[in-house]
Amino acid sequence: MLGRTASSLFWMSRYQERAQNTARLLEVAYRSAMVPNSGQSERDEWRFALATAGVDYAYTEKVGDITARGVINYMIFDKDNPSSVRVCLETARNNARAVRTGITSELWEALNTTWIEFAEVNPQSITQERLPDFLAWISQRSHLFRGALLNTMLRDDGYYFSQLGNFVERADNTARVLNAQYWVLLPDNDVIGDGSMERSQWTGILRTLSGLRSYRFAYPEAKLKAFNIAEFLILRKEMPRSLAHCYDWIDDTAEDLQQFYNERKPSIDMAAALSKELHEAEMRDIYQSGLHDFLLDFIRKNNAFAHQLSLDYNFA
Repeated sequence: MLGRTASSLFWMSRYQERAQNTARLLEVAYRSAMVPNSGQSERDEWRFALATAGVDYAYTEKVGDITARGVINYMIFDKDNPSSVRVCLETARNNARAVRTGITSELWEALNTTWIEFAEVNPQSITQERLPDFLAWISQRSHLFRGALLNTMLRDDGYYFSQLGNFVERADNTARVLNAQYWVLLPDNDVIGDGSMERSQWTGILRTLSGLRSYRFAYPEAKLKAFNIAEFLILRKEMPRSLAHCYDWIDDTAEDLQQFYNERKPSIDMAAALSKELHEAEMRDIYQSGLHDFLLDFIRKNNAFAHQLSLDYNFA
């Protein structure tokens, strides 16, 4: 496979995953801002969405004051925001178009129709009242893309690069969500917390990562606790957005690439090492060495893996 083809498939999935992550961030910010006495102001909730996406400084420079309307427009429709839903959907579609003959008609249709319908939306029509339904539509279209990818793509190198893009982006997002409010996940909060502010923040983190209900399945006898939430989202492999789950997939898929090409690249060893590190880690040890430092180190290693992958397979 040509490097530019591999790159297009990788980034197609990354941007589609990012669109859904951005929509989920906004959905949680909106929901939290509507809850009275949550312990945080409405402005704080929208600021959290910007900070998690890594665009808070860019937003301030371009827009200024943090308001619901400003954040909604910037995070969904702004052409200059690389994490906006608009940019993500358009870039995913453009990458798919570049490899149109290498993907299934179902996958192309999912991406193309999503972009066409999105492009017809008037930003001013998405009021706060209409926002939840619109964000739900974005998530549904992302699920349609994933369904088409999983159910129609041949299990070859194109599928493998697509999967790697998806899980690299997902792992990055999970780590950034946790790092944006890492202090509320420190174990001291289990002793001094359990007030309305702590519950609101813990619930918000789980909702952002689609993990609130599955957390209750994983810890049926436990209340919301900082230790359990951190462990669930970092080390529990059965949680689809945990760091450990993402790197289980990345490690397995990288090994599939090795078998497909009959050549072991440096990125494959990097994936195996990070997967092993997460598999052997204990939450208490992570706390002892520093949760914030652990998350920053993971983000760095995840980025390094993606960069090495691009070198190994000659991404354009």
